[in-house]
Amino acid sequence: MVNYQSLDAALSALADPTRRQIIEQLARGDATLSELAEPHDMSMPAIMKHVGKLTDAGLVTRTKAGRVVTCRLNPEPLDEASRWLNEHLEFWNRRLDALGTYIERKREETK
Repeated sequence: MVNYQSLDAALSALADPTRRQIIEQLARGDATLSELAEPHDMSMPAIMKHVGKLTDAGLVTRTKAGRVVTCRLNPEPLDEASRWLNEHLEFWNRRLDALGTYIERKREETK
């Protein structure tokens, strides 16, 4: 059963290109906030806001040791979104295949 609230939060968080880049960076391994900010031309508060949105969506977990905040990817919401998308992809592929078969049959009937 799909948790639509979780799915909505994950897809909303992924709608921003900076957050997608952060997810891609974290897919390669844990990173500090400073490391996440490095490739982006934005302030640390802006990066923290993006990471906060990802954290709220359950896509990222943060741990703090002293003044250093380390982020880690949590792939579960991505897995759930992927399952949901694949279910809909399969549905529409079946429907479009049936439509193609119907159109081809009608073409053959008119010949």
